[in-house]
Amino acid sequence: MSTSQIAFLKGHGTENDFVIIPDPDNAIDLPASAVAGLCDRRAGIGGDGLLHVVRSAAHPEAHAMAGEAEWFMDYRNADGSIAEMCGNGVRVFARYLQRAGLVEEGDLAVATRGGVKKVHLAKAESVTGSAAGDITVSMGRAQFPREGVTVTVDGRSWPARNVNMGNPHAVAFVDDLDHAGDLFREPPYSPASVYPDGVNVEFVVDRGERHVAMRVHERGSGETRSCGTGACAVAVAAARRDGLDPSVTGAPVAYTVDLPGGRLVITEHPDGEIEMTGPALIVAEGHIEPALLAQRPPLA
Repeated sequence: MSTSQIAFLKGHGTENDFVIIPDPDNAIDLPASAVAGLCDRRAGIGGDGLLHVVRSAAHPEAHAMAGEAEWFMDYRNADGSIAEMCGNGVRVFARYLQRAGLVEEGDLAVATRGGVKKVHLAKAESVTGSAAGDITVSMGRAQFPREGVTVTVDGRSWPARNVNMGNPHAVAFVDDLDHAGDLFREPPYSPASVYPDGVNVEFVVDRGERHVAMRVHERGSGETRSCGTGACAVAVAAARRDGLDPSVTGAPVAYTVDLPGGRLVITEHPDGEIEMTGPALIVAEGHIEPALLAQRPPLA
């Protein structure tokens, strides 16, 4: 690894924030301890996760997708663990590519461990370009594993809908978002065998017709201000609860999902494809001292 300083950027999508490491040739070693150090909000840069920007052809996990997508989002959770997908992360990833002059407004494809995601960058909302347009990500289709779980917090229990968006989610509808507790730790659920590798847990309340609000515990990160795949899981779970299935009605269904960090619009189409639309911003850039990538593991 070079001893020269390493470039980074910081971005967020509805306040789900990320450290961005541009590394087209996949030359930077990012062990879990280094990622956890970079995402530490006191000793590092701080973020809910890390976006490692690599050309698909240069990464062994994405090489097979290089013909469809030039760029691979090598996503890591804040604790350094590897994750399949991050919906807000894809939008921020695409915004970085646009800022770096690697893509323009319009359509592009991004490779992820959850498959190739189609992305659309809308035109800027102002003629001066000071306000970036929203970004829409095609998130794939939801799967509904038959196994369900019961989530319990502070003596209250709720049935949770099992939804897979390339990563696992347990969606519980509650009367008050405060019932979710602090969400620093993964809420207990049973049977635990349903999610052997952990799960993202969403707590949801209704705000109006096709309008919900949510809080989320993201595995490996704790409570975050926003979760894109979680918002998709919540929208499709709410639609099924409300008796709405686009594959049956033949009409798209859109839900507005409010998160602590902002608002997303989730649309499910008759073919099952789910689109997520929302903002993404780059807020800072600078350089990392190489020694920070040799972080010792965080204290337990």
